[in-house]
Amino acid sequence: MVERLEMDVAGRQLTIESGRVAKQADGAVLVQMADTVVLVTAVTAKTPRAGVDFLPLTVDYQERAYAAGKIPGGFFKREGRPSEREILSGRLIDRPLRPLFPKRFYHETQVIASVLSADQSNATDFLGIIGASAALSISSSPFQGPVAGIRIGRVDGRFVVAPTLTELEQSTLNVVVAGTRDAVMMVEGEASELPEDVMLEAIMLAHAEIKKIIALQDELVKRVGKPKLAVPKAEADPAVVAAVDREATGPVREALLIPNKTERSGRMAAILADLLARLGSKEAPEKNREIMEVFHDLERNQMRRMILDKGVRADGRGPTGIRAITCEIGVLPRTHGSALFTRGETQSLAVVTLGTSDDEQRIDALEGESKKSFMLHYNFPPFSVGETRPMRGPGRREIGHGALAERALKPVIPTKEKFPYTLRIVSDILESNGSSSMATVCGGTLALMDAGVPISAAVGGIAMGLIKEGNDVEIISDILGVEDHLGDMDFKVTGTRTGVTALQMDIKIQGIDRSIMEKALAQAKLGRLHILDKMAEAIAEPRGSLSTHAPRILMMKVKPDKVREVIGPGGKVIRGIIALTGVKIDVEDDGTIAIASSDEAAARKAIEMIKQITEDVEVGKLYMGKVTRIMEFGAIVEIGPGVDGLVHISQLAPHRVKAVTDEVKEGDEILVKVLEVDRQGKIRLSRKEAMGAAQGTEKA
Repeated sequence: MVERLEMDVAGRQLTIESGRVAKQADGAVLVQMADTVVLVTAVTAKTPRAGVDFLPLTVDYQERAYAAGKIPGGFFKREGRPSEREILSGRLIDRPLRPLFPKRFYHETQVIASVLSADQSNATDFLGIIGASAALSISSSPFQGPVAGIRIGRVDGRFVVAPTLTELEQSTLNVVVAGTRDAVMMVEGEASELPEDVMLEAIMLAHAEIKKIIALQDELVKRVGKPKLAVPKAEADPAVVAAVDREATGPVREALLIPNKTERSGRMAAILADLLARLGSKEAPEKNREIMEVFHDLERNQMRRMILDKGVRADGRGPTGIRAITCEIGVLPRTHGSALFTRGETQSLAVVTLGTSDDEQRIDALEGESKKSFMLHYNFPPFSVGETRPMRGPGRREIGHGALAERALKPVIPTKEKFPYTLRIVSDILESNGSSSMATVCGGTLALMDAGVPISAAVGGIAMGLIKEGNDVEIISDILGVEDHLGDMDFKVTGTRTGVTALQMDIKIQGIDRSIMEKALAQAKLGRLHILDKMAEAIAEPRGSLSTHAPRILMMKVKPDKVREVIGPGGKVIRGIIALTGVKIDVEDDGTIAIASSDEAAARKAIEMIKQITEDVEVGKLYMGKVTRIMEFGAIVEIGPGVDGLVHISQLAPHRVKAVTDEVKEGDEILVKVLEVDRQGKIRLSRKEAMGAAQGTEKA
């Protein structure tokens, strides 16, 4: 039976439909807004996966090229490995779902969101969140939703709900918010240095819309929802809990106060190993597993009570304390810009490379092809956390962290008109104990300034945490890895002294309310300003000049109708300039020309050559030209790159000339005078009059 429910969202119909397609999935819905359609399916295994102590949830997002009436590029002409955007969209859908599964639910669960139709006007990612929640809610999975997501923009100072892609191009805000009916679960977005109160209002507006969409899902569940799978009770054996508390509480409290991450982790591992040796059994692996779970609960509870009751954190800081910060710039001698940013036990080596338009990233998306001239790539090698693992390509986490840092810095990057370079930042995390993406933002800012990139302002970033037990609430600044792991929130905020440039928030509990978010934003601002002060001690503004190793790009402008003359027939003229000077030349249809070279003198020589080509030939003016071709009736003389004219045989000399070759031959350089430029642009030259003009000049 097909069920189809509709509601209005920002003047467009949002539709959720079930029962027409993918009926063998546990849950399947078609989510549609205008002509954009996303199919989302959910399948949960009937039995738990053996040997795991985590939720085996997989969320995949895929864009079908046919959705936009396209055939994929590449040799195979079919969709291949997920694009970066597909990976980021999959993460966006995953993050608000994961906290809403019950503890000890170990059934394999897979959610697949497939874009089937894209009208190239409406975004698809937040539709995937809605569809994933609806599919899980009507399935047998014990998902504790529904949850919904919505995007908010801001155009001309006004918030826009579910902005179109065209509106987003003009928007100073692009934020996706997900939540339950009671609270916000996730925030992901970027802004053009907007104040914290504006960001908060956008999130609250999104939550109001989310409640309406959840009501639609509730109705769908009433109509077609399936009975839910039973989940084992999460209560541990009281005898095991009592034994672990008795044996480990004191040692755990002592270990939590060890400032060094490696020493603390080693001590915790030793305590657990001792517990297993004394309380566990080789013949009863389930009992060992229960001891481990109880021990981790003890560690979590002790850390949280230490913060709530005493205001003391694992490394001895108070709730608002920021770890020690050191900033170094120019640390690598041959790069275009580099910085080493260290905050506590988290360290980012950020390196900037300047390139030309040839280095731009070409993106083939459902909305069409585009180019990207600013890129930030984040790497997380295993040694940064003292581990060994195979070195592969970037994973979903690395891609997500890099995208967040890129969004954070994008608002301060100069436009192509002001700074015609392609920019790439690489952040290699050399050490990690929490907030490495925020270290990337800070290190990236320092490296940009070291490279002489004229950014409009410095950007800093900080990760905020939350410990909430009933009515006891504590917001903590600049969180450690253990506080991220055992806490309730990871709220990353980046911005300048003026305002916020990016947000990313994930909640592990059933969401947070406005008051907590408001306090977290205010506390994050204080921390960010402190970090920016520390960064300014190393470098307060961009260097006045680029690195000697960076390419020089000089800009010039010619009339649009002169572009074809610069290029020449079949590209002959521009290839000649490149061959002679060794520069790179990029010519736009509007007449903008960028000349790039590591040798500034060569770039200026190319500019002079282009000026000669594009300047209008003046009648009566003398030019030194080169004979390029001999004909019976005259000689063709090049008076500038790609600009030539005819010297008729009668204009070669003051006397009568029997043969052209009696006066000139190919390769000769001769002085000529422009007699005429006709309507077709053909140029008539005279050597005879030029000789007379030259003699007159000498006599004078």
